[in-house]
Amino acid sequence: MKLIIVGTGRMGQLIRQKAEDAGHEVLAMGDVLSPGDVPALSAKADAIIDFSHPDNLDWILSLSGSAALVEGTTGFDPSHTERLRTASVTRPVFYASNYSLGVAVLQKLASDAAKMLRGFDIEIVEAHHSRKADAPSGTALSLLDAVDPESSFDRVYGRHGRPGPRTREIGIHAIRGGTVAGDHDVIFFGSDEVVRLSHHAGSREIFVNGALKAAEFLQKQQPGLYTMDELLEETAA
Repeated sequence: MKLIIVGTGRMGQLIRQKAEDAGHEVLAMGDVLSPGDVPALSAKADAIIDFSHPDNLDWILSLSGSAALVEGTTGFDPSHTERLRTASVTRPVFYASNYSLGVAVLQKLASDAAKMLRGFDIEIVEAHHSRKADAPSGTALSLLDAVDPESSFDRVYGRHGRPGPRTREIGIHAIRGGTVAGDHDVIFFGSDEVVRLSHHAGSREIFVNGALKAAEFLQKQQPGLYTMDELLEETAA
């Protein structure tokens, strides 16, 4: 597979290393501020993998060619996801806030638990390294959508002062420090019992491995917008 990697930081470098170790060819790396050979070689790519910044999206979508797009950038707003949906009409696009297979399973378990534990109070806690720019994490927001798909609960991002007794709400809390690759907990508080679903990422390699699996998966797909749900289905088949 011939790859373009958008993002030249630690994740981009790790994607390049793991891709080449797996026998893939990395044609170029760059971003909108330092494009390098990306524009000249984009038409030859089988897939573009982007773990960079939301500001790069329009530039990526303007590149020539019809390469599949694996989008792992966090911090997107609804307008970004709508542009991905539009792009998926003409090319395969894979979008996930987290490329860990374990996190994908966590989302499914959390969704099921929320249906079975009605009346339990729900809190989501995530921890990441000190350099992460956005909060809460995209994964935490995906977990929030998994347990409350209809936005039936008030969403409280941290608490301070005197917020008073809990209402019909879900709390989302972000912790930052050190080199934590990513920890996520969905906690269900009932009467005299607590159910805790957790995922711990030991390193960023799990996200890189998932992104490469997604790129390989897209090589067999028609244009459309794909998620970890489809990748899990193929893995389980």
